[in-house]
Amino acid sequence: MRVDLFDFELANDRIALRPARPRDSARLLVVNGDAIDDCQMLDLPELLEPGDVLVFNDTKVIPAQLEGRRGEAQIGATLHKREGPREWRAFLRNARRARVGDTIDFGEGVAASVIDKAADGSALLHFQGDEPVELLLERAGRMPLPPYIASKREADEADRADYQTMFARKEGAVAAPTAALHFTPRLFERLEARGVGRAFVTLHVGLGTFQPIQSDDVTQHRMHREWGELPAVTAEAITACRARGGRVVAVGTTTVRVLETVAATGPIRPWSGETELFIYPPCEFRVVDALLTNFHLPRSTLLLLVGAFAGVELTRRAYRTAVEQAYRFYSYGDAMLIV
Repeated sequence: MRVDLFDFELANDRIALRPARPRDSARLLVVNGDAIDDCQMLDLPELLEPGDVLVFNDTKVIPAQLEGRRGEAQIGATLHKREGPREWRAFLRNARRARVGDTIDFGEGVAASVIDKAADGSALLHFQGDEPVELLLERAGRMPLPPYIASKREADEADRADYQTMFARKEGAVAAPTAALHFTPRLFERLEARGVGRAFVTLHVGLGTFQPIQSDDVTQHRMHREWGELPAVTAEAITACRARGGRVVAVGTTTVRVLETVAATGPIRPWSGETELFIYPPCEFRVVDALLTNFHLPRSTLLLLVGAFAGVELTRRAYRTAVEQAYRFYSYGDAMLIV
């Protein structure tokens, strides 16, 4: 499988810098068989059937972007992955000015020691003090906007709400499960009236989600690891959905990774742990029947997952259609439903 099959050109003005308002007014490209139709997110209840179950990722994005100083040197830190109660792996800006053993002062009474530095440019930070790290980040951190947004504007107070799903509850992600950003109480009410159920998994999304595939052969790409969980109540909901002939509709590629990680070892069951599952064509999906997802970066693992689900040529045609019809792309952009 060649990665250049998943390349495309996109004008800068098609990258959404803010979400649709209200969120559920976003456009929805519906791919059903060979048909591609232009709809709205508010049409979703009519596009699903009573008895279907939507599965969401309930991870919560932390304010993982920090600006600090070590002496006279300015050092930026973007937290990447939790490795202990007070330890986070982070990518540092101006990393050469921070040595192992140094303390970085992030202001607001927040400081962290550099425990080690890795070959990939990351460092392990230990946050000092007794307060929970989550409270320290709320004081000193900013929302970690994706690079294609951060290069155009700084994160602000609006992003603390905008870059978070309405049901985010388990802290640990440094990137949002963006397909779920489109959901509102109004849309949930319409889905409930339609008889569509909902269930939740967790995947703490890391910065690796934005990492492009560098090798021409996708099989040579090393997938990043992320922590996830599938609770017993969700396993029961999926089993019941299957028994009544309903469809499992994954909201976002992160949800797909959890579901298919568990399904790869047998029937759906409660699970927690790390996954490095890399889904690319060809792939047999064991549990996901339909996928609601945003439009992804070219040459990304997320786009390859979509290609595995919809088929390479249909995915390419859908993306051409979205570009031609001026859909808004990426984290704050519009959505696509693949049945």
